[in-house]
Amino acid sequence: MVISDVRIRKLCESGKMRAIVSITLDDEFVVHDIKVIQGQNGYFIAMPSRKTNDGEFKDICHPIKASVREQLEKTILKAFEEALQENQASQEAGDDGLVVEIEEEDLV
Repeated sequence: MVISDVRIRKLCESGKMRAIVSITLDDEFVVHDIKVIQGQNGYFIAMPSRKTNDGEFKDICHPIKASVREQLEKTILKAFEEALQENQASQEAGDDGLVVEIEEEDLV
């Protein structure tokens, strides 16, 4: 499996949810709405999920193997860090950058 594209669709400056990402696998399959979350021990990814009737969140899709999850996380977080740097440079230059403020409730 090759992660052929990573797109940072939204960046958020505040809150635990810091970005929304889409990835393309093998130039053939796209997964939208992967979230970059800021946790106590750094950033991690959360796969797309939906809220069940009992209030629980269940992943819509997720990697089966830990090695695939690690590959996804490493690639997505690298793209996220690059987007943060680009955004910071844009803001320092006076551009609006990529930052979009959204409420976490809007993502449910």
